[in-house]
Amino acid sequence: MLRLLAASLLVTYTLAATAAEWRNRTIYQLITDRFATTDNSGPRCWTEERQYCGGTWKGIISKLDYIQDLGFDAIWISPVVANVEGDTVYGQAYHGYWTQDFYSLNSHFGTADDLKALSAALHDRSMYLMVDVAPNHMVSRTNPPDYPSFSPFSSASDFHPECYIDWTNQTDVEQCRLGDRNVPLADLNTEDEDVAATLYAWIRDLVGEYGIDGLRIDAARHVRKEFWPGFVEAAGVFTLGEVWHPDPNFLAPYTKVMDSVLDFPNRITLTDAFRNDHGDLAALAASMRKSQGLYEMAGAFLECHDEPRFPSVTQDEALIKNAMAWVFVQDGIPILYYGQEQGYTGGADPANREALWYSGYVVEDKPLVTHVRTLNAARRLAAAANSSFLTSPAKLYAVSQSTLAISKPPLLALLTNVGSWSSASTTWDFPDASYEANEVLVDVLSCSTVTADSSGGVLVHASCGAPQILLPASALSGSGSFCPHLAAQGLISSTLGGIRANALANGLDDAQAFFAQ
Repeated sequence: MLRLLAASLLVTYTLAATAAEWRNRTIYQLITDRFATTDNSGPRCWTEERQYCGGTWKGIISKLDYIQDLGFDAIWISPVVANVEGDTVYGQAYHGYWTQDFYSLNSHFGTADDLKALSAALHDRSMYLMVDVAPNHMVSRTNPPDYPSFSPFSSASDFHPECYIDWTNQTDVEQCRLGDRNVPLADLNTEDEDVAATLYAWIRDLVGEYGIDGLRIDAARHVRKEFWPGFVEAAGVFTLGEVWHPDPNFLAPYTKVMDSVLDFPNRITLTDAFRNDHGDLAALAASMRKSQGLYEMAGAFLECHDEPRFPSVTQDEALIKNAMAWVFVQDGIPILYYGQEQGYTGGADPANREALWYSGYVVEDKPLVTHVRTLNAARRLAAAANSSFLTSPAKLYAVSQSTLAISKPPLLALLTNVGSWSSASTTWDFPDASYEANEVLVDVLSCSTVTADSSGGVLVHASCGAPQILLPASALSGSGSFCPHLAAQGLISSTLGGIRANALANGLDDAQAFFAQ
């Protein structure tokens, strides 16, 4: 029995394994060391020092109300296995990607029982646990690597010979080292049958022992594609691969050997589209259409631990809200990087790995917190109103270089990059909106109403560069907690049946948790 699979009184189980079951989830990504401490303290944490700051699995458990209140029903946490200890020229391995022992857990984050308790706490809420895994490499503080310090791969023959990547050569990408000679990431020889079999056995046991529902696979591009089907089969749960490349044609083959990939191509065009009022929304629409023809589903995101936070590019709140809205209205699984809801502004690594306890986990009167809640609610309302919402491709219309309409019935998202300082009114004239004649629509972001014309089209005006997300009034709740003044006017149907059923299916005690503002 692997050492990390020590006996425990906690019983763990997985809730879901398939892409179909993950498709209706929204994911909150966090760095375990930087999210929450066991005792809810707020220790000093300077990102530039690259040191452990004290976040733990118990700390995550204590803040699950916070995550669920934002509307998320899955979390993605840092790698859980033991990493190289001590200081390197690039700091400590607080992030979890410098594996030294696959068979042990990272004691900085807690014990085996703590990780099992996190899994159980999530499952009690019908939430999913996604764990990051890094099967490409192992790390020591010396060069050449101290192979005997590794487990279970303790021989140089378990690794590819030393070389560093020529990024124009995919064989180099797969068989040479990430990192550099200061901190070499020794590249595992996954062409070796024994190495591959050991990794397959490891991931099967890790998932089973800790009740993991999905895996984010680090550096998937850096391992030969032929390795992945066996790994995915052994895991038996949903897999989301990191394949960094700007071209969706490059990503497409990886969707044949794992369930899904992170949508880097559209993240790049998304950032370019909304960084200022000169971005081209038509280019974003074209990029999305291209990826739609190549893979069915991907993980959509604006920020992550490897990329600068979007507010480090622009401080314009309207641009930020438009870019964030995109993630929730396109076809992929929405992923939000912790701290985005609190307006964190860190630039490139390590500045983008701030401690969330500095925010106080404040939710009242935080504009981006409210924005995230509403985006999550709108997506679920649309899915409840249309059973094919999650599987039907969005239709994108670049009305102009600065305006974009995304139709995913019954939801219509209207985005713009004119920015909050624009004095002109933004107009979307969308005659092909496909609503009922004279149907009352609600912009869930502002609780204002629009009435479709006699052909079901819409003509919408907005000021200060604000995005709009329209849903039929009949799709919203009449309970008074979501756009309450409209409910009081009787514009919103009081029928909660389909929405409540969807919410309960996702583990909430009351559908109103999705609508709370």
